[in-house]
Amino acid sequence: MARVALTCYIENMFFPPLDPDRLEARRKRFRAIPVRVLLPNLITLLSLCAGLTAIRLAIEGRLEWALGAIVFAAILDGVDGRLARMLKGQSRFGAELDSLADFVNFGVVPGLILYFWGLNELGSAGWIASLVFAICMVLRLARFNVMADDPTKPAWSANFFTGVPAPAGAIIVMLPIYLSLLGMQRMPALALVYTLVVSFLLVSTLPVLSGKRVGKRVPPEMVLPIFVVVVLFVALLVSYPWWVLTIGTVAYLASLPFGWIVYKRYQAQDAVPAATDADAGTVAAQTGSPPVSPVLPGSEDGERPGRLN
Repeated sequence: MARVALTCYIENMFFPPLDPDRLEARRKRFRAIPVRVLLPNLITLLSLCAGLTAIRLAIEGRLEWALGAIVFAAILDGVDGRLARMLKGQSRFGAELDSLADFVNFGVVPGLILYFWGLNELGSAGWIASLVFAICMVLRLARFNVMADDPTKPAWSANFFTGVPAPAGAIIVMLPIYLSLLGMQRMPALALVYTLVVSFLLVSTLPVLSGKRVGKRVPPEMVLPIFVVVVLFVALLVSYPWWVLTIGTVAYLASLPFGWIVYKRYQAQDAVPAATDADAGTVAAQTGSPPVSPVLPGSEDGERPGRLN
């Protein structure tokens, strides 16, 4: 009897009887995750795989394929964010995963590719340039995550990035490699200076047009032309990749001042109502009468303000 009791005690200790209520409570704690939330994260993981594969290709000396993997990762990075917004599958986990993948794909990998390509000929100076680029990339991503939750930003600020975005920074920093693949002489010293300039653009406060709100609605008459342009661009990218990437990089760098000009125009439009309110408050304080709201176009006797254009 003692042996049977000991055996039962050991079985109950290591193999307790199933409690249906406990199992049901445990199931309720872990809710099913919708597929629309998983899909953007899967695309982010695919982009991370492309970036890590680019490191292997660069070590093996297959530089063209490594650059292609980075471009593919940048395309997937643009797809996963738009897909998450379209499917309403945003999540905190997805945002953190995207930031980590961006740091690897667009900070670590381009720096290593540049080092393997020619910066290693400069010794420690070339390695420092690669480090500075990676550090600036992670600082840029950290600042983006902090500023994304800022409630004081005006609505129009969503049209702009602060500094060059991560995928664009990774594409444009490899311009010296594109030029060398087009037959130009390698100049590692000039590439080092260029890498430091792009690193500064990443952490700068330069307003850059984001394009996030472009493409949400397409007029029916523009559907077929857009298809043709996209197919043409892909065909050119596959057939003449280094020419397309070189021209695209130069055009992007030339467009940076345009974003700053547009940003200043938005700021000037915001400053006009603020100045009007301040003048009205000053007059009211001097005369002792309450400020009178200006009658805007489209309003009815000043009772209901019209829509601001």
